[in-house]
Amino acid sequence: MQSSSELFPVALLSAELRGDLSEDVYRLKPGNSPDFSVELAVTRLGLAGQERARGEPVILLHGSFSNRRFWYSPGGIGLAPYLVRAGFDVWIAEMRGHGLSPRNLAYRHNCVADYVRYDLPAIAAFVAEQNPAPIHWLGHSLGGLTLAAALGGGYLPQAGVASLALFGAEVSRRYWMLKVPPFEWLARLAVKRFAVLSGARLRRGPEDEPIGIALETLRWHRLFGRFGDAQRDWWAGLREVAVPLLAVASDADRQCPPDACRGLFEQFASADRTFVNLGRGQGFAHDYDHVQMLVSKLAQDEVWPLVLRWLMGERQSPRHEADEQGGTAVAAVP
Repeated sequence: MQSSSELFPVALLSAELRGDLSEDVYRLKPGNSPDFSVELAVTRLGLAGQERARGEPVILLHGSFSNRRFWYSPGGIGLAPYLVRAGFDVWIAEMRGHGLSPRNLAYRHNCVADYVRYDLPAIAAFVAEQNPAPIHWLGHSLGGLTLAAALGGGYLPQAGVASLALFGAEVSRRYWMLKVPPFEWLARLAVKRFAVLSGARLRRGPEDEPIGIALETLRWHRLFGRFGDAQRDWWAGLREVAVPLLAVASDADRQCPPDACRGLFEQFASADRTFVNLGRGQGFAHDYDHVQMLVSKLAQDEVWPLVLRWLMGERQSPRHEADEQGGTAVAAVP
């Protein structure tokens, strides 16, 4: 089969019409990591009959225990179709072993460091080959944290990034027990007994997560741990990242609380940046949890339009208030 790319082998797995949407699913085989079995699924959504139309590209990254269905349902509902219908060229990436991306040989050891060193650069290169305009990146939870790591580590060149939006993403939350070496050692030993963490058993989502992600997270939070890998300090590198930044948190998000999300937000050097704290206390109609901030009927009415305004360059509404800590914009109400 002829490759859909001149960069590396890419197969078009399917080309379907979903109501008013066209759905093209590609499988990339970059061959750029030590595990040459890695294949990545990337779905491009467009408007039916307008498949060649190319607005500004947007790449969406799901969080842990998730897949492309976080961004759109089989019935064509979700933030991804919403952005397509607004004129954007939308691409949805699925990480190794998630959704339509098959499990690689070293699946058990997959970690964020692999995503940022190898997978995101390959995805970015493929999308840029199809649409050379700078890319808007949106990531939820672990997807947002992966984007921060890729930029902080210098694996995604800032010149190719139009903007960055992080939803419920943090790495600043303190887990004090993990700062005590014996407890961290015990946690590591307990985790190593498993090959995967089951999203179904943990009631966290439809997908499993490789145990490498859990072990990596323990390293980040242990005593003298850092957000990075052996080669690069991603956290320190964020001080050099100046891309336009939107960070969205919520008072009702127990998994990634607003203070921790703000810690990641403040580490960026971006002058053009906005922090939005969802919740009734800030004038929103609902106290959104970790998933509801993007997947709920209420999110369709007040969060999705906020994202659209950001992508279209409307950085502040008249009702935004100045952030006293950093001079950045903080949304009080949508």
